[in-house]
Amino acid sequence: MEIEKLKKYINVLDQRETEVIVGRFGLDMQEEKTQREIAKELGISRSYVSRIEKRALMKMFHEFYREEKEKNKKSGAD
Repeated sequence: MEIEKLKKYINVLDQRETEVIVGRFGLDMQEEKTQREIAKELGISRSYVSRIEKRALMKMFHEFYREEKEKNKKSGAD
């Protein structure tokens, strides 16, 4: 997913997922952070950050896919 798409679909995430994605991809105009850096900031393990990141990206992908599917249905109905 491109950064602009990440920003568009970030609203489907919960607070912790948002913190992880914003940190990992530098969406807050900061440098991208490693999972280890985010883990230290949030007081959780690096492996938990990894799981949160994967879950968040999947949620965003599913929302993107759902919207694309709806667009295709509408354009096919015209």
